[in-house]
Amino acid sequence: MTGVGVLHRSGPQDRAEDLLVRVARGDKDAFAGVYDAFSRAVMGLACRILRDPAQAEEVTQDVMIEVWRTADRYVPERGSAKAWVLTLAHRRAVDRVRAAHAGSEREQRARALLPEGAFDVVAETAEHHDEQRRVYRCLASLSRSQRVPLVLAYYQGLTYLEVAHALSTPVGTMKSRMRAALRQLRACMEAGR
Repeated sequence: MTGVGVLHRSGPQDRAEDLLVRVARGDKDAFAGVYDAFSRAVMGLACRILRDPAQAEEVTQDVMIEVWRTADRYVPERGSAKAWVLTLAHRRAVDRVRAAHAGSEREQRARALLPEGAFDVVAETAEHHDEQRRVYRCLASLSRSQRVPLVLAYYQGLTYLEVAHALSTPVGTMKSRMRAALRQLRACMEAGR
């Protein structure tokens, strides 16, 4: 960093204020010094307010970008550079907390407006399709003599007697096959969950 070391004349606070004035003129090297001087303090303040390190990191980056963009608004006579930067950080972190709180309240109000028993249509549809695939896969695992009676009964709506008649099989035999097929189907479905 060129010229940064010259600013050590009166102490670190004077150095930071001088650096901030130079940042206002677009000095990138001075910004690196400002970043080094304040980023930890900004991160610490943001962590205390937000209680989430990931969000605190985001706020720190946002604040440091704001410092770069608005350094010309800093007036040394009104206070220290550190106070100015930490004020920006505090505002940004509090805004983040307020936004999260407002979002939570909006979600709660929206949930309160939903009719009782309302559901997520997309999730319900996806779950239904997933269950259909499992049923088809499990049906395919049955032997033909077990699968066909179940398909006739459940997808065509035939009774035991009608299935037995359609397949030219005694009713008692058909009931036994269908019971055994249903047990295997249930076991397959439970194993697939």
